[in-house]
Amino acid sequence: METSPPSSRPTVVLVHGAWADGSSWRRVIPLLLKQGLPVVAVQNPTTSLADDVAATRRALNAIPGPVVLVGHSWGGTVITEAGNDLKVKALVYVAAFAPGAGQSTGDLVGAHAPPPALSKIIDDGAGFLTLSAEGWVRDVGQDLPEEEARLLAVLQPPLAARTFTDTITEAAWSSRPNWYIVSGEDRIVSVELQRKLAVLMKARTTELKASHLSLLSMPEAVAQVIVAAAGSVVG
Repeated sequence: METSPPSSRPTVVLVHGAWADGSSWRRVIPLLLKQGLPVVAVQNPTTSLADDVAATRRALNAIPGPVVLVGHSWGGTVITEAGNDLKVKALVYVAAFAPGAGQSTGDLVGAHAPPPALSKIIDDGAGFLTLSAEGWVRDVGQDLPEEEARLLAVLQPPLAARTFTDTITEAAWSSRPNWYIVSGEDRIVSVELQRKLAVLMKARTTELKASHLSLLSMPEAVAQVIVAAAGSVVG
């Protein structure tokens, strides 16, 4: 596969999901770098939509050229707001939420039957949520080795409950080319919701036989879609 000189390639900015950090992209990043694509992984605090958008915008502000903005899970809500930056030329959603203007992540969740993992969320009573270890093993990373899923459970940062009610002001996907990777065996984000969002967004859609964590269990397939999105961007 021919690649353009690195200076002409867009930068891929990766935005992680809830109960995760930038290392969730660790198997995708080397594949993108091999294609000559500059890559930045955002470390979001997952304390509110505004906080996560601010962290993503800081990353965007440091990049001089065009950007392909990629979001996994909750990260999809973040890129839907942060993606309105003029540098962002394409969006990639990976088993991700993509609210419309005035909508919240909770609105999307509530419109569909709750997936199994939602019953395994633990509320600390102080406004933050985590997911039980069994939720990780059975419902989030069920196609990963169990020891890896349990490690992710140990490493998870808490998620602010308010993230489910924070709303989008302007949906970037309504004005930019977008790609959607559906996880066909997802047990934490409704598969039906993912498919409906992809249609609503008129996204170029790929469906993988994967858990919610396709970026870890099928990184080659995820990277291939991101590379295709980057290839559509004219520097």
